[in-house]
Parts: sequence; C-alpha cells; structure tokens
Amino acid sequence: MKTILRTDITVADICKGFYFDVNEGKGLYGLSGKLTIQPEYQRNYLYSEKGGKMEKDVIYSVLKGYPLGVIYFNQTGPDKYEILDGQQRVTSLGRFVTGKFPIIDEAGLPQYYDGLNEEQRKRFDESPLLIYICEGEEAEIKEWFKTINIVGIPLKEQEILNAIYSGPFVTALKEQYSNSLSPLVQKWEHYISGAANRQDYLATALKWVSGGKVEEYMSKHRFDSNISEVKNHFDSVLDWVSAVFTDIESEMKGLEWGRLYDTYHKKGYNPADVSKRVHELYQDFSVKDKKGIFEYILGGEQDKRLLEIRIFDDPTKMTVYKRQTAAASEKGESNCPLCALGNDNNRTRLYKFTEMDADHVAAWSKGGETSIENCQMLCKTHNRAKGNR
Repeated sequence: MKTILRTDITVADICKGFYFDVNEGKGLYGLSGKLTIQPEYQRNYLYSEKGGKMEKDVIYSVLKGYPLGVIYFNQTGPDKYEILDGQQRVTSLGRFVTGKFPIIDEAGLPQYYDGLNEEQRKRFDESPLLIYICEGEEAEIKEWFKTINIVGIPLKEQEILNAIYSGPFVTALKEQYSNSLSPLVQKWEHYISGAANRQDYLATALKWVSGGKVEEYMSKHRFDSNISEVKNHFDSVLDWVSAVFTDIESEMKGLEWGRLYDTYHKKGYNPADVSKRVHELYQDFSVKDKKGIFEYILGGEQDKRLLEIRIFDDPTKMTVYKRQTAAASEKGESNCPLCALGNDNNRTRLYKFTEMDADHVAAWSKGGETSIENCQMLCKTHNRAKGNR
C-alpha cells in the first residue's frame, strides 16, 4: 500500500460541502464533494454522545492550536477520497461549522461557529490538517482500517465486520437497523441490549437469522441489496416474544430471544396463563434469577436451575429434619451428618430444628436440584463452613 502525506488541506477546505444526515447519524461529504466522510465500513458518529464532550474537545483543540492527530484518506479515484481514519474528528469539525452545536467560551457562554470573532474564525478555518492519502487493494485498505482503529472508541466486532463485508447488503442493513431515530427502536430496546448507532441491533438481527454464523452469512450476501430474509426473521422473533409475553419486564432485555424462538416458537402458549405465571414467579422470594423466568415458562417449567432457586421451603426442611433425627436416634449419633463423623461431644448431639439449616447434598452450582431428595439438614456451624468452601 502506498501513502502520500498532505499538509495543504485546511479545516475550511475539508468542511466545504459538509452535510450531516441526522437520520443516518453521519457526515456524508466534504472537501467540496471530493471526500466521502463516512463510507459504509465506518461506524456511526459517536462524538456527540454524553453531552458532546468529545466533539467539543475537537473544536477546542483546533482553536488552541493543538495537533488534531493524523487523518487517513483512501484514494478511490482521480481526486476522490474516503476517510479511513478520522471521520469522528472531521464530522465534529463539519458539525460545528454548520451550526449543529456550540462550544462554551471562557465566560461560560455557548459560542457557535458563526459567533466566533474574526481572529478565532481565521485561526480555525486556516488550521492545517495532517493527512495521509493511502492507495492499495481493498484487502490492504480494510486490514489497515482495522489496524489504525485500535485507539479512541474501540471498534465493536460488528463494526469491523461491516468494514470487511461492506457493500449493498451492509448499506441496506444499516439503513434499517442503525438509525437511532427510527420509531422501531422503541420496541427493539425492550428486548435487545445496546444501541443502534453502535450496530447492536444490526448484529442481533444477523445473529438470529444466521444461527450465530454471522461472518459466513455476511460473506454470502455481501452484494445482495435485498435484506428481506433478515428483516422477516427479526420481526418474527420479536412478534412472537410480544405475543407470548404480553407484559414487558426489564429483565427481558438482552435475553437470547433468537435461540428461544428457534427452540420454542412451534409450541402453543396461552398469553393470559403465561402472564399470570410470570407475575407469580416475580413475587416468589425464592426465585433469585428473574431473567430465567421466561425460558423456564417456555420450557414447561422443567429446569428450576434457570430460576436459581436455592432455598428449601419449611415443609421440606421439617420432613428431612424428622427423618434424619429418627435415624440418628436409632443409631445413637448426631442428626447432623457431619457432626456424626467427628470425635468430639457433638458426635452424638441431637440438634433442635431451629439449630439446623437446609443444605443441598449435590451442590446447586453443579446441577443439584432444590428438592426433598437432595436436601439434608446440617447444624448451623457446619452449614456455614460448607457454604464458604
């Protein structure tokens, strides 16, 4: 790959013809239309998040004469370029020039680009940028893109895959799943963790439709412009979830709904019965993992480990206590199985019910059930010691 250093391009030059698309969350063009600021393999604009501190810092740096860092262009044709690295900084410059946000001046007042005094604007506009123009094969360019994007805001895996398999398929997917202003996001965010502008919804849609083989799927469909298979499957999963579980709970967010859909969507469920059972389990103090409630119900309430139920109820504890105590009395040993193995005075001690705690014989963490068959009563001392190991 060949590189050429350019130091003759100023902030004013690069901002000529800048336009920021709010719906797509990106800067489109600059350098009088010669520069594509955000090609499809680039991530969405992120510097405006968290109050816009990062985009303001870019402007402060330029006004104070601080180095803005190296920017890389990929030459795509005669006098045509796209940004390899630096699109967040360049977009910040363009957004400031076009009045999208103010900085805060020394008096603590908001100051837009149009309000800068003549000296400040001249310094800002004429600030030179350090730009390397790169030329090479697509594979070289994409590899270089991954290499230089190891600092700043780290690339997510899906953002890297978007770069590797850029084309009409990724373009269509991003239009559908990467728009933070889409009204559909309000539905998606109940079930999926993450954010549209960090490609989390796009990544989820691809994971669901591909059964987890995202790279293979993206490679196969790279030059397709039709994403109906992805969209239909994604919509089917969420429509099924909202039909089975009519109540929205915070613990539903981030569950493996794609896998659950594949496993259970052919079974029939009564939404009213499901809703009632969800409420009952939410009110059950012994259920430690509320996230497990949904798969537990879908699976016919067979796998109690999904709920992290570790507490034996009082009837179970009393039944086991009576059974152990009767057997211990007959043998002349302690009704605590661990005390009975010792050589001190407790070897024959019969504890009261209130002096004992219930314990899993086969550890819960290793698959032991919270059932009467897997319950034993231990003296409080041994139960605490066993729990600490």
